[in-house]
Amino acid sequence: MGRLRPVGAGAGARGVASGFEPDVVVAVARGGLLPGGALAYALGVKAVGTLNVEFYTDVDARLPDPVVLPPHLDTSALGGRRALVVDDVADTGETLAMVVRLLAPHCAEVRSAVLYSKPWSVIEPDHVWRRTDRWITFPWSADPPVLPGA
Repeated sequence: MGRLRPVGAGAGARGVASGFEPDVVVAVARGGLLPGGALAYALGVKAVGTLNVEFYTDVDARLPDPVVLPPHLDTSALGGRRALVVDDVADTGETLAMVVRLLAPHCAEVRSAVLYSKPWSVIEPDHVWRRTDRWITFPWSADPPVLPGA
């Protein structure tokens, strides 16, 4: 499996969620922060929240299950709203599936959008920019942390 370095992913965000008018964009931190912000701008949505989930610990290394980390999203503010959950990639799809399940009871409708989806993902995202079976090196996570020991 090769590596893929996206070029123009920000511009691609505009086409990811066409046809859906969310009231709120929920970015899955950390990988979904930049695509979530790009989609919120592209769709004219000012209500943006985040849900911090840890699953991948390194290249193709992950925890047994995704874990929600604090600070937690205030789901009481989502009542009756249409939410668009955004992440960078649906690799196994476990993180995206968990976030959609967590938000569904609180929203009128929940849809998902990713820049990339893998064929083995356990969830089929509602909106996908590109499909690949390669490992993706995103520009925002390509380099190691700046702080020693981080």
